[in-house]
Amino acid sequence: MRGWNVDLEPRGDIRPDFVISKGPQRYVVEFKSAGEGRPDRVLPLLSQAILQVRRYAELNVMSPLAVIQVNHATSSLHRKVEQFQRNYAPDVAVGLVSQAGASHFIGSPDLEDLNVEAPRNSRKGNSAQPRKSSDLFSDLNQWMLKVLLAPELSEKLLSAPRAEYRSVSQLADAAQVSAMSASRFVRRLQEDGFLDDAGHSLRLVRRRELFRLWQSSAMRSSPELRMSYLIPSASSAQLHKIAARLDGCIGLFAAADLLHVSHVSGVLPYVYVRRLSPPSGDWRGLVPVKAGESARVILKQPNAPQSLYRGAVRVDGVLVSDILQIWLDVSAHPSRGAEQAALLKHKVLAGVLGHSE
Repeated sequence: MRGWNVDLEPRGDIRPDFVISKGPQRYVVEFKSAGEGRPDRVLPLLSQAILQVRRYAELNVMSPLAVIQVNHATSSLHRKVEQFQRNYAPDVAVGLVSQAGASHFIGSPDLEDLNVEAPRNSRKGNSAQPRKSSDLFSDLNQWMLKVLLAPELSEKLLSAPRAEYRSVSQLADAAQVSAMSASRFVRRLQEDGFLDDAGHSLRLVRRRELFRLWQSSAMRSSPELRMSYLIPSASSAQLHKIAARLDGCIGLFAAADLLHVSHVSGVLPYVYVRRLSPPSGDWRGLVPVKAGESARVILKQPNAPQSLYRGAVRVDGVLVSDILQIWLDVSAHPSRGAEQAALLKHKVLAGVLGHSE
């Protein structure tokens, strides 16, 4: 970054997004993304960033820098941002960066070397490439969504830290992910309008649309094996022993039953395993079913193992999928999955999923 050092994990009880330094010059930075370069979107975010970064600067005895990212920054937007900074925050340095590669910093001569003009061939609308909705639902992003939603759910239904997060760094610490991963996640939520930009903490909004997209993303198929027990037993303890032996996590309808939110019976139990491989000594007690034979259990490899295992709860000594994971997984299941998902939505997850919006 042109000779500047970047600290993505600054210390302190109230932490900025990151700190930049060059020699004796040190700036605390609050970074926000507006997506569109419209003044009515940019200026409120800039105002919030200025308020926050002033506080960080006081606590850390550094200079404040508020940075806003947009997809395209026009000369008109530059003028409005300059006027806003001059009229309301002359003590705070401000940066306006675009996805086309341009950056414009005002309020401090120390930052002039960071100014970059937009490429000559860049045109409005060409700087940002279309992204799939699945980008928002990467493995770690799904886990961070669960962390943001955890305060609204019982610990018996979801294993995750429960707190109010006022910054990206606080979310990163709680979720045990890198500051960069958390920053990208929050930025994407802001760009897509799923984060309340006016609040003092990270709060999800437009949840119906968010969960519709998450549900669609979760419909991807994943590898699975249909298995039978070497010595069948009618006891549910046999499933628990197999799951524990495989470092597995009971999922879907069997998980709903263990969490006492079941609506559908008679469906084969699923056990998520970290990796499907040919049966070995660790798989003792299980045998693959042959054509025409009936399976007793289905082993499944998760598409998002970090989210699955981190959010899982422990019931009777065995890992069980959390309530959000169950809802996602049963939604597209052909064996009355829609009924089970509807029950969870209306009886357990109505507020969380935005059903009450």
